[in-house]
Amino acid sequence: MTPAQRCPPLLDVLRQPARMATLDLKNWDLLLRQAGSAGLLSRIAVLADQLGLNAQLPTEVRPHLTAARTLAAKQRQAVRWEARRVARALAKLEGPVLLLKGAAYAIADLPPAAGRLFSDIDILVPRDQLGQTEGALMLAGWHTQKQDAYDQRYYRLWMHELPPMTHIRRGTVLDVHHNLLPETSRIRTHAAPILEAAQALTDPAGLSIPTHTDLVLHSACHLFHEGEWGHGLRDLVDLDAMLREFSAELGFWPNLLARARTLNLGRPLYYALDTCQRWLLTPIPDQIIAECPSPPPTWQRPLMRMLFDAGLASTHLSCQGPLSQLAGLVLYVRGHYLRMPWQLLIPHLLHQVKRSEMETDKESDKKNG
Repeated sequence: MTPAQRCPPLLDVLRQPARMATLDLKNWDLLLRQAGSAGLLSRIAVLADQLGLNAQLPTEVRPHLTAARTLAAKQRQAVRWEARRVARALAKLEGPVLLLKGAAYAIADLPPAAGRLFSDIDILVPRDQLGQTEGALMLAGWHTQKQDAYDQRYYRLWMHELPPMTHIRRGTVLDVHHNLLPETSRIRTHAAPILEAAQALTDPAGLSIPTHTDLVLHSACHLFHEGEWGHGLRDLVDLDAMLREFSAELGFWPNLLARARTLNLGRPLYYALDTCQRWLLTPIPDQIIAECPSPPPTWQRPLMRMLFDAGLASTHLSCQGPLSQLAGLVLYVRGHYLRMPWQLLIPHLLHQVKRSEMETDKESDKKNG
């Protein structure tokens, strides 16, 4: 099954937004559900507005799109405000403070920001300033959510970030990274080149964003190495938007490949370029994909395509196939396998199962109590 056959009409509209004007109410009903599940309804709404299609859309559809645009605009405004609070809290930090992913897109007004929704703010700081960063954020009202001793050890010893921090008054969530991938990851990378090449922002002053190539590589490894498939299609749309925009820059493609080599992120970049080309028809030269450093073995590529396709199609029941649940489980285990060696992975998964059972028992006790 091809990507286009997996998820119509959502994928049709993402590939050719003008097709929104040709959909009947039945297809719009399905599109709204699929886009909502994928976190892409606001994106669809903004695309319709940018193309001047609103007047051609069914009357019943317009309020949904208006609400989605309004939500995205308010979230973007909130992210900008929160980023200024982060800049103020970390003003005395010696090293650079980089905004990552959605916050970087929003603050720098990059293409993926159009209609994007946000669940948290991600920042990257030098590892040797992690303690100072955490202390300054705690004084400003952010505190770690994870109080369990296992979680604290899991994040602080093995992961590439602190336990998520939540502001005690506003409830906003902040993820503080010191690297792009976990310390125990099977792919080893380092954040120093990204921090050194960062581009300083004028507003808010004190914050920076990664270069365009580094933004692409971080998005690629977040999706195809970390494997958070609940927002997989949204993250792929982010990649597509960046690649279409940044590829107009002189030397972008060879610079991207060279940067992937430097950061040891050729494998996730290969998967990102191949999947963008197949799913969203992103105009990527075949030669660039062929020259990706550290590509997967030829025999492995059809299997990985099948798994990624199932992961990207998991956002709505109408897109799923008979093997979707199995593929989702395989991707979940793969994501953990890539994060840590077996001697850490097996106890970790057993701990997660035990915790899930305990939480289920608690919910059952509440209902029966």
